[in-house]
Amino acid sequence: MLVVAGCNDLAGVARYPGPTIATAVVATDAHAAIAALVTVHGRGLDSVVVRYQIAGAAGPAMLATPAVRAVADSAAVPVLGLLPEQHYELRATGYGAKGTTESAPLTLTTGSLPTDLPRYTASGSDPSPGYVVFAAGKYGVVIDNSGRIVWYRRFDDGVGLSFMAEPDGRYALRPATPAVGDVEPWVELDVSGNVVRSLSCAHGLQTRPHDLIVDTDGSYVILCDETRTMDLSAIGGVAAARVTGTVVQRIGAQGELLFEWSPFDHLAISDLTAAERTGSSVNWTHGNAIDRDADGNLLVSFRSLNEITKIDARTGAVIWRLGGTRNDFTFLGAGDPPFVHQHGLRAAAAGELLLLDNIGDPTASRAERYAIDEHAHTARLVQSFSAIPSAI
Repeated sequence: MLVVAGCNDLAGVARYPGPTIATAVVATDAHAAIAALVTVHGRGLDSVVVRYQIAGAAGPAMLATPAVRAVADSAAVPVLGLLPEQHYELRATGYGAKGTTESAPLTLTTGSLPTDLPRYTASGSDPSPGYVVFAAGKYGVVIDNSGRIVWYRRFDDGVGLSFMAEPDGRYALRPATPAVGDVEPWVELDVSGNVVRSLSCAHGLQTRPHDLIVDTDGSYVILCDETRTMDLSAIGGVAAARVTGTVVQRIGAQGELLFEWSPFDHLAISDLTAAERTGSSVNWTHGNAIDRDADGNLLVSFRSLNEITKIDARTGAVIWRLGGTRNDFTFLGAGDPPFVHQHGLRAAAAGELLLLDNIGDPTASRAERYAIDEHAHTARLVQSFSAIPSAI
């Protein structure tokens, strides 16, 4: 027996029919020949999935996109990772409180890849799951474990140094701008490659192009350049040196400054080697990577100092310094110095750091994994990865 609350007869049920799709339209993506967008309008829709396959293909079931939430009975569903120059069949499936509905079949022919888009091959065994996201000249690209490009976005003036995936599925990059000397913001892209937001530093500071953290609430942690004129004559420099340090800021979703840390308040210019502080312009800290440790505090790589610094995310206090002239740790299983002019930094797990060590050689680098014991103040090198297999 069917019981409907608030109704005294079954005639009321007819007022709540199942979901329907009135229109479904597929269009090629504006930025990538191997992507499409299916726009659906209907009634009673909570979410929409698009299923697709190469036309006339036999064998496995159709692939499916992640579900996209419907707003006012409409949804725009990106279809990514298609093969170039192929004919596809697609169907939209709508979900609602009263069941599901399916669109009429749709067709799409993908275009060819741009001639200047780099191509990749991959080899090796036991790759990590997922995709690899990186900058390549004028393109931000995403490849799978075979090296196949599954997404790309071109910027005429170049992507910049970094192209990164965010937790909510968007991408972040700091593309170059044509003007010289202007403040260059980071930008966010949605999964269709559209710019949806710019990310800047407070106080008009220049953003650094290496790294940032974007949180799911819309706030972000960003590296910024601050330059001050300082008299360095007492430590072997010039009397009016232009000293640039890396400021760390946390900016709220509405652009408000929530946290700020400056090396001018916590570090010393003498932490930089004497040879690098003699000129009229001094690249003091050169922050080039940032991440959160397992406890929520911030880890920052300062390349010029050969140092990883842990900063209290609430008070700004320096918790510890790893490497460089002010090192707080005993290194186990590592050389002396353990790393030089490092770049990438990630908290791999609680008590583990993964960094890209440039090893003092502009033509070489290697990835290194360290086990960090904050209580014993030891840092043990547990793995090293380079083009030539190491002994570790």
